[in-house]
Amino acid sequence: MIHHPLRSRKHPLTKLALSSLLPLALLAATQVQAQDDCERGALDDIYCDENGDMVADRPADESEWADPDTLIFAYTPVEDPAIYSDIWQPFIDHLQDVTGRDVRFFAVQSNSAQVEAMRSGRLHIAGFSTGPTPFAVNLAGAVPFALMGSDDGQFGYTLQLYTHVDSGIDEMADLKGKRVAHTSPTSNSGNQAPRALFPEEGIVPDEDYEVIYSGSHDQSMLGVVAQDYDAAPVASEVVDRMAARDLYDPEDVKIIYESDRFPTTSYTYAHNLHPDLVDKIEEAFFSFEFAGTELGEEFEGVEKFIPINYQEHWKVIRTIQEANGVEYTPDNLE
Repeated sequence: MIHHPLRSRKHPLTKLALSSLLPLALLAATQVQAQDDCERGALDDIYCDENGDMVADRPADESEWADPDTLIFAYTPVEDPAIYSDIWQPFIDHLQDVTGRDVRFFAVQSNSAQVEAMRSGRLHIAGFSTGPTPFAVNLAGAVPFALMGSDDGQFGYTLQLYTHVDSGIDEMADLKGKRVAHTSPTSNSGNQAPRALFPEEGIVPDEDYEVIYSGSHDQSMLGVVAQDYDAAPVASEVVDRMAARDLYDPEDVKIIYESDRFPTTSYTYAHNLHPDLVDKIEEAFFSFEFAGTELGEEFEGVEKFIPINYQEHWKVIRTIQEANGVEYTPDNLE
């Protein structure tokens, strides 16, 4: 386990009560009125997409551009936000230097809270998990622009299906009648991808095995290790980091299925940020050097942020979600 001393100056928002974030279903009534008729695709009514790139356009009225003195940054929900706020500190410092703004780390506890925070204007820059990214784009006006990757431009992770070495499960067919931990409904590798891909292997979740939602990849993996679950589909990058922190012994588990690679966490900015500020944010991401930092140690194999766009790089995820009948509504973001 990695232990990091907390730096008090960066935690003013980590104690923000989640109850202060209005439910997404109410935000439409408290925010800007729906835009006049415009092209928007799957975007919420308060956004437009006139250029067809599938993300919200910046408001045409410059008076609506946000240019805050303090930028709020949030990473995707994790089991121990305090540890990750320290791990992200080198990047936070770099972001402050490049933008000339104060930057604060906001520890979110759920995907829905993170989406709500950006939609309500409380969150300016965020890393959204793979599956929830389309919800952030369509409900909160998030604009994905970067992923963690290697110097040669490679990025992504796989869905790995783990079971305990003593489970007696050696192939997909052995899952029939078992209890399998999925993470949460919106998770790509933890739920959406298994539901779209496993039928091709002859196994249908909820029909051939019982689905139990664990709440996170960490909990799914630890449950397999403890034999609370018979198996669990999880993101390779998450279990790799868990193993690096000695949170489980790789000898206790085995992989019986692995998918092709998916895009990992998307780094986004709010669609209404001032364009000059966006330029500085992008400059900060693409000039950050992982080597020699706690962030680089945590995300082993990652060397830099690489530029991406939602329309192209999230196509496979949208296809998986479409196959599962996913609609980007507040009620479906759990």
